[in-house]
Amino acid sequence: MAVAAKTPSPAAGSGELQKIEALLGGSRILSRRLTNALDAHELLLHGLPASALDHLVDTLVVIGKNESLEKAVGMSLRTWQRRKDTPSKPLSREQSGRAWKFAEILAKATDIFGSQAEAEQWLERPAVGFEQRRPIDLLGTPAGVELVEDHLDRLEYGVYA
Repeated sequence: MAVAAKTPSPAAGSGELQKIEALLGGSRILSRRLTNALDAHELLLHGLPASALDHLVDTLVVIGKNESLEKAVGMSLRTWQRRKDTPSKPLSREQSGRAWKFAEILAKATDIFGSQAEAEQWLERPAVGFEQRRPIDLLGTPAGVELVEDHLDRLEYGVYA
């Protein structure tokens, strides 16, 4: 199933970009510093380095590799292992967009819940607001991503306490 990569919002603050950049390995792995949403757009257009996805997956503390790759990034564990054999080959636009979006949601959830471990636990737990579906299970489609982002916005602003 093809999922369109969503370009980072122009309103994304530099603090938010720095958090996403850090989850993807920082300027050392990305080979550039992200100063605005257009920088991020260009990076995703050309494809994230495969090592950025490796870094993101390696930083997860609660979510298992298999599940995070398949549900959030749309890549099977086997495909990810094959990609590790060609680290210089960039991810596709779709894979890059989904990895970016997962990092973006993880960064936002970390801000809201206070730690990455809490954010990952939230992604893993069935939520009343999603009719007992787990947020991570919704990340496979643009509609599901939007539901998760809207839910996080409501949590951030105290609409769901």
